[in-house]
Amino acid sequence: MRNISKFFLLAFTIVGFAACKKDENKVFFEGGTPPVLNASRTGTIPLSFANADQEALRLSWTNPNYMFTTGVSSHDVEYVIEIDTTGANFTNPKRQSITVSQDLEKTFTVAEFNDILLNQLQLDSLAPHELDIRVTATISGSVPVYSNVLKYTGVQPYAIPPKVTPPGTPPEYLDGQLYITGSATPGNWMGDNDPELMSQKFTRLSKTLYVLPSINLSANNSYLFVPVYGNWSNKFGFTGDGNANNVNGDDFKKEGSDMKAPAVSGAYKIEVDFQRGKFTVTKL
Repeated sequence: MRNISKFFLLAFTIVGFAACKKDENKVFFEGGTPPVLNASRTGTIPLSFANADQEALRLSWTNPNYMFTTGVSSHDVEYVIEIDTTGANFTNPKRQSITVSQDLEKTFTVAEFNDILLNQLQLDSLAPHELDIRVTATISGSVPVYSNVLKYTGVQPYAIPPKVTPPGTPPEYLDGQLYITGSATPGNWMGDNDPELMSQKFTRLSKTLYVLPSINLSANNSYLFVPVYGNWSNKFGFTGDGNANNVNGDDFKKEGSDMKAPAVSGAYKIEVDFQRGKFTVTKL
């Protein structure tokens, strides 16, 4: 009995010692220094189609030097450049976030930066705008640290041709029309020369923007957009593989693949933006 007691005492001592050693070997995150952001331009950023291939803005920032109890981390840091309109405090749903892995700088051409303002932030090309830019740094799921904010005024994007040529006759496309067809729609897939279904016809808001205020879509089935109902010589669909799109909205192109409807049947609003080459599907 005495030998058994000694055995348990010895085992407890070994386990306790191992636990202490384990605690001593733990690595703890101690934080980092907010990166310092600098840019090749201050004040404003001139943008023009004539200079589309030239440099618009070059951003650079310092390493946040993330510290652990073992010293400065050698792990890769992920940086995200955030571009938003002044006053939105980087909460605008349309703000642009560009991920930069490991590098400490990023250069934008005039064309790239113009695309961010015009097609991502969706800023009016007929007016100047104020912008805020910052860099966010994270490592291994840590709490992000934020750089200083660079502010720009009088930044005006220039109009560019639509990413996807809209239906109708250029240059104004005033006679453009758009319909939806497919197994996800009440009318199912259209046949050659089928009469148009007005309930599946989009309203043209501009030469590049169409909206279908409400249509019932059946879950997980497919659809396409067509300029002439009953005519398969022209169609618009997803830019990737068939039915692999984000069901809430994605990119599209001419002669694209079938698009998948949301997983819940019901009424939806659909917007098709030829300027940006994107469509959105919103549950009503």
